[in-house]
Amino acid sequence: MAARQKSMSSSLMGTLAVSCLLVMALWVQREAAVPIVSHCSLDRANFQQPYITNRTFALAQEASLADNNTDVRLIGTKLFQGVNMTERCYMLKQVLNFILEEMLLPQSNRFKPYMQEVVPFLARLNKKLGQCHIECDNQNIQRNVQTLKDTVKKLGESGEIKVIGELNLLFMALKNECTHPGQSSEMDN
Repeated sequence: MAARQKSMSSSLMGTLAVSCLLVMALWVQREAAVPIVSHCSLDRANFQQPYITNRTFALAQEASLADNNTDVRLIGTKLFQGVNMTERCYMLKQVLNFILEEMLLPQSNRFKPYMQEVVPFLARLNKKLGQCHIECDNQNIQRNVQTLKDTVKKLGESGEIKVIGELNLLFMALKNECTHPGQSSEMDN
């Protein structure tokens, strides 16, 4: 009887040890699969300033009047295709950086006076997202951002105007994907 109890006890201990190892392996695997998103947040107050909101939308409206290519949408659901919800702000940081460096800064003397006010605002948001990064495979993000860049470059000057004409969409996407209602980010305090 004692040998039987010892055998069952050993069997139970072995099962318990295997179960613990399995739980630890699943935990490690889950941690590796979950992207780590750091500092990808903006204060909602950035988007609640009526003056800059109106200027951004007025700039987009003025540029969209010069946009002859109405078949192409740059900032929309296709941009987010295959990108996890938790990674969207990081992707928008990449888009914002491209738009600022490649489109807005070289075009800063167009669409006055709006451009002189909107570009510094977007540059401040870009700076606040400077520490935003993810630690996972961001292949979908890079592919989607590269597709946007390629489309803009393929359209030439029309693409540059389209980007400016969609700044209202970028503004709303940043507001929706990079802020959390009622929460201030650490970077904005």
